[in-house]
Amino acid sequence: MSGVCMTHSVATETIRILLIDDHALVRAGLRLLIETYPGFRVVGEAGNRVDAVNLAGRHQPDIILLDLAMTEGSAPDFLSDLVTSARQARVLLLTTVQDPAKHRRAVCQGAMGIVHKGKAPEVLIKAIQRVHAGEAWLDRSMTAGLINEMRRTGEPSSKVDPEAAKIAELTAREREIIALVGAGLKNKQIAQRLFISEPTVRHHMTSVFSKLAVTDRFELIIYSFRYHLAKLPSS
Repeated sequence: MSGVCMTHSVATETIRILLIDDHALVRAGLRLLIETYPGFRVVGEAGNRVDAVNLAGRHQPDIILLDLAMTEGSAPDFLSDLVTSARQARVLLLTTVQDPAKHRRAVCQGAMGIVHKGKAPEVLIKAIQRVHAGEAWLDRSMTAGLINEMRRTGEPSSKVDPEAAKIAELTAREREIIALVGAGLKNKQIAQRLFISEPTVRHHMTSVFSKLAVTDRFELIIYSFRYHLAKLPSS
């Protein structure tokens, strides 16, 4: 395939991917692209919601690559059903639209990242790697749109109050780390900024996850914006 760089670092483990798109040609193209890269393997394809949920449960993939359009219409719980069927999987959405409301709903239902279909192939590969590593993936424009949507919709105070006890348990150092995570810093950068070791940062992150009952970095970022533990980037 022209335009696809064939020089890649050797992967330390195989990332198992389930493709979900209702267009067979799109699925075929994605499979061809993804399997060009070492360390990636497509374990299944689905063109409808029923097959997708069944295959997710059967194969238990690492990554579910899903067309956002398939989460709309008559099946609003489709994304949640996928996450339930493959509990270890991380969902990465593909989309052709810039719709912050849809992106927000997808994130709330468990999506770990969103990639616009107009991006270069290398962007998709990097997104898969990052999401598999437990990070979030949103480009700058999507992040701004999602944050503005959160500003617009807000959160009822009745939902904020139950979190107060959790937040009160945080130490000053943990709050510092949360703020830096919200600013987009990785563990190594946080360690350098605070003059502590990476293992110490990881220890604090584990404590934060436990205290706030969040499961991953992406959920922590959304939580930190929602409950004012990190500054919202200016749009």
